[in-house]
Amino acid sequence: MAEKEKLRLDKYLWAIRLFKTRTLASEACEKGKVKYNGEQVKPAKQVHVGDEYEIKTEAKRWRIKVAGLLFGRVQYTEAIKYYLDITPAEEIERLQFQAASFHTGKRLSKVGRPTKKQRRDLDGFLEE
Repeated sequence: MAEKEKLRLDKYLWAIRLFKTRTLASEACEKGKVKYNGEQVKPAKQVHVGDEYEIKTEAKRWRIKVAGLLFGRVQYTEAIKYYLDITPAEEIERLQFQAASFHTGKRLSKVGRPTKKQRRDLDGFLEE
């Protein structure tokens, strides 16, 4: 049973679905995007109930508290029971503002370059 009590950080982050693959979770740890008590941690660090981690993913900066150990990947509805999201409110507000001002690069419809029909009409007009 003591063997089952040990859980690597990268495996835990993958199991609670903060990262799509265990490799991505491991790389995030190595690049310093996962912190425990303000310090960078290695992917092999043992996870214990009550630990608090700061995790920076592409979409969000998380601050989580470990509520239980999860040894395998399960559905999202089950996975969220194994951690508490304690992200500060100002961080959540910043993300909402950032999402509202996000520009996808797509232009608005009927603005900018002419459509094929408009181009034909222009060509016909210029030839006359």
